[in-house]
Amino acid sequence: MSNISTHSHEQHDEHHDHGPAKGLLRWVFTTNHKDIGTLYLVFSLIMLFVGGTFSLVIRAELFQPGLQFVHPDFFNQMTTMHALIMVFGMIMPAFVGFANWMIPMMIGAPDMALPRLNNWSFWILPFAGTLLLSTLFMDGGAPASGWTLYPPLVLQTGNALPFAIFAVHLLGISSILGAINIIVTILNMRAPGMTLLKMPLFVWTWLITAYLLIAVMPVLAGGVTMLLTDAFFGTSFFQAAGGGDPVLFQHIFWFFGHPEVYIIILPAFGIISQVIPTFARKPLFGYSSMVYATAGIAFLSFIVWAHHMFTVGMPLAGQLFFMLSTMLIAIPTGVKIFNWTATMWRGSLSFETPMLFALAFLFLFTIGGFSGLMLAIAPADFQYHDSYFVVAHFHYVLVPGGLFGAIAGAYYWLPKWTGHMYDEKLGKIHFWLSAIFVNLLFFPQHFLGLAGMPRRIPDYAVQFADFNMLSSIGAFGFGFSQLLFVYIVIKCVRGGEKAGAKAWDGAEGLEWTLPSPPPYHTFEEAPVVK
Repeated sequence: MSNISTHSHEQHDEHHDHGPAKGLLRWVFTTNHKDIGTLYLVFSLIMLFVGGTFSLVIRAELFQPGLQFVHPDFFNQMTTMHALIMVFGMIMPAFVGFANWMIPMMIGAPDMALPRLNNWSFWILPFAGTLLLSTLFMDGGAPASGWTLYPPLVLQTGNALPFAIFAVHLLGISSILGAINIIVTILNMRAPGMTLLKMPLFVWTWLITAYLLIAVMPVLAGGVTMLLTDAFFGTSFFQAAGGGDPVLFQHIFWFFGHPEVYIIILPAFGIISQVIPTFARKPLFGYSSMVYATAGIAFLSFIVWAHHMFTVGMPLAGQLFFMLSTMLIAIPTGVKIFNWTATMWRGSLSFETPMLFALAFLFLFTIGGFSGLMLAIAPADFQYHDSYFVVAHFHYVLVPGGLFGAIAGAYYWLPKWTGHMYDEKLGKIHFWLSAIFVNLLFFPQHFLGLAGMPRRIPDYAVQFADFNMLSSIGAFGFGFSQLLFVYIVIKCVRGGEKAGAKAWDGAEGLEWTLPSPPPYHTFEEAPVVK
C-alpha cells in the first residue's frame, strides 16, 4: 500500500474511533481509491453469483423438454434479471473496480480526482441492485421482457415496473459518476512527462469507455422514462393505439445497447493488453495502432445499432448501411487480435494463470467476433434473429470475453493488491474447469440456433433435447467452478507466499504494466521531468 493510503486510513481512524465499528465505518466513508476499488470488486463478485444463480434456474428448466421447475412467466423474469444483474451489477462494476485500483497508480496520481464522488458512485450500487432484485417479490413480478425491456410486453409488468426503471436509473447514475471521475483523473492528474501516448493501454481503454458511458447512459434513461410515462401517465410514445411506435423504443434502446457492449469489452481489451506483454516478456506490438483501433471501435459503435433490428421492416438502404458499418468494426478489432498475437510472436512465453485466461480470451472472443460477422449479414440475420445462435454469439463475447478478461486482471494484479501470491496450482485448475465448461455451455447453442430453436422460451421441441442437456451440464459446471475462484482469492488475501517487487519471474523491467515506449514510473511516485 502506498503512503497515501496508509495516511488516509490513519486520518480516518482518528475521526471514527468507535471500537468494533471503526473497521466497518472505514469502508462506508472511505475516499481511498484502493478501498473503493476493492468495494467494487467484492460487490461484482457477489453479483456474479446472484446473476449466475438466475442463469442456472434457466438452464435447469431447459435441461429437458417440457415444463419442469418454474412457471413460464417466472422463467422470462429470470432471463430479464440475469441479464440486468450481470451487465449493470457484475461486469461493469468489476471493470470500474479495476479502474479505481489501477488508473491512479498507472498514471502516477495520488488518488482519483474526485474521491468523495467516487465513494458515492459506489454506494449507489448496492441500493440499486437491491431495488432491482426486490421487483421479483412484488405484485406481478419483475419485467418478463428480457433485458431489452421492449414494449408492449414490458408495459404488462404491473406495479414492479417503476421500481425496475428507477433501479436502472440509479445504476446508470452510478456509471456516469464513475466515468466522469475517470476522465477527470486521466486528463488532469498524470505525472509530469506522462503524455497521453505514453499511458498504459488499460488507461486508454478506460478513457474511451468513460466517454462512451457519458454519451449513452442518458439515452437509456430517456427511453425507460418514456416507458414509465406510457405505463402510468397516459402518453403514447410506444403504443400504436395512441399513435406511437414500439419500434421507436428499439431504436432508442439499441442506440444505448450497442455502445454498451463495447463499454463492457473495451476495459477487458485493456487488461489483456497489459497481461500478454508481461508473459511474452516483450513490449506490446503496435502500441499507437492499438490506441487508434480502440478509438475507432468506440466511434463505429454509435452507427451500427440497428443491426439488432434487421427484422423490423427496415428499408433496404438502412439494412445495407447497418450491415456494412457493422462489418467495418471487424477491421479495428482484427488489428487488436493481430497485435496481441504479434506481441507473443517469438516472445519468451510463460503460462501462468493470467496468461492462460488471456489466451482463452483471445481464442474464444474471436469465435464470438466471427459469429457476430455472420449476424451482421442482413439476409442471413433473418434466419438467425431471436434464435439461440444470437445467445451463443453474445455470450462468447461477454463470458470468455468480458468475464475472462476480468478474471485475468484479478489474477494478474492480486499479488500487487495483497502482497501475496495466489495459489498457482489452484489457479490453473480454475482456468481449465472454466475453459472446458464455458465451451460446453455455449458452443452447442450455435447448433440449436441454426436448427431453429428460439431464445427466451421455457419449453422446446424434442429434437433440441441433446444439445440443451449438454449446455445445461456446462452451465452448472462453469457456475460451480467459480466457487474455486472465490476460495483462491480469499486464500490469497489472508496470506501465502510473499510477492516480491516483481511478482512475475523473468519479467524484468516490465513492471506491472507495459506502455510502449515505457515511461519511467514506479507507480507510487513519478519523478519530475525537466
